[in-house]
Amino acid sequence: MAIWGKNGFIRKQEVAFARKLLIWKYNQSGTALPDEKALSAHAQKIVDDAHVTAKKSGSNVLEIMKDAVKDMKNRKR
Repeated sequence: MAIWGKNGFIRKQEVAFARKLLIWKYNQSGTALPDEKALSAHAQKIVDDAHVTAKKSGSNVLEIMKDAVKDMKNRKR
């Protein structure tokens, strides 16, 4: 099993963390959770966007993911 890369262990952990952040944000805002497929796709998009942003800016992926979740939730309101 690969550690790095699109399907590696680290990426899977990042997606799982982004998914947990999304669930937490939905619960905090009192919004109903989307179905599992939509939630997983949203988490994957957050991680992918965070990696692109981190490459461009040299920032920390974790902080970028937190900001992305917050921004996406604010836009949906």
